[in-house]
Amino acid sequence: MLRSGFLQGILLVLVIAGALSVVTSQHQARKLFIALQQEKEHAHQMEVEWGQLQLEQSTLATPARVERIAIQQLHMQLPRKVEFIRITSPQGNEAGQRP
Repeated sequence: MLRSGFLQGILLVLVIAGALSVVTSQHQARKLFIALQQEKEHAHQMEVEWGQLQLEQSTLATPARVERIAIQQLHMQLPRKVEFIRITSPQGNEAGQRP
């Protein structure tokens, strides 16, 4: 009788330990799932921001904008025809043209 009570006590401890293990693993799984969802949301926000930055870059790099800034802020101007110099290669071809 003492032996069966001891066995029941051991089984009770094992059942409680198993139940606590299940609860702990479920809690850990839920925490990891929440972390995964947060990382997915963060990745989505980063993709949206990347798209906005690409759009901003394409807007800022338009030739008309670059030319306007060069003229207004840097006081640059297009050269006049008299300021052009044509350079030819020793073979008589114009520079930039292929033989």
